[in-house]
Amino acid sequence: MPYLEPADYPNYGLPAGTTADWITAATALINSYCRRPDLNIVEYTERLRVVSGARTVMLTYLPLAPLAPSPSPFVAIEGRYANPRRGEVLLEPLAEIVGLFGLPGQWAAIDPSLVDADPANGELTLPWNVFGLPYNEVRVTYTAGLATIGDDVKSACAQIVRNAQATPALNASMSKMDTMWMQYFSSSLLDDTVKAWLNRYVANRLG
Repeated sequence: MPYLEPADYPNYGLPAGTTADWITAATALINSYCRRPDLNIVEYTERLRVVSGARTVMLTYLPLAPLAPSPSPFVAIEGRYANPRRGEVLLEPLAEIVGLFGLPGQWAAIDPSLVDADPANGELTLPWNVFGLPYNEVRVTYTAGLATIGDDVKSACAQIVRNAQATPALNASMSKMDTMWMQYFSSSLLDDTVKAWLNRYVANRLG
């Protein structure tokens, strides 16, 4: 979904005659820079390792946001206790419990209301499982993104179009703007101002 509509063009310094392909290409460039499919609310599923001795994981996509009619951004959370990894030591009483109930490798649903979530940084603090064991892997399905595209994203989109139109190689007469062509010039189109508007939406932990 393009981040600027024709009615927005005058408010963000674009000529009324700007064609939709410029906006579509700029939108695709924004999504590529932010390393996500869309800045609107989208459902994601992540499988995350829990560091030994910890009960927290960090989600990749922010901000967390519910997708109506759900009141919560969490669709499902599952955890499991697998066999200890190399270098990890499981206390003997816990090892007996794990062996008795055959826990390793089995996914169990986690009540999202028992998970402490920080919407600002995407950190989740997990509960202990029913046997008092820490999870060492979780699978989280959640929704994240913007319910309304704000001025920062719209301004970034418009600035990319202006930068592209000011680039001689992109300012040639053509019937349709190619997204891959703009991607080739992304280092110059995504200037420091554009990056400052978008950095808060760049996906965590992906480079």
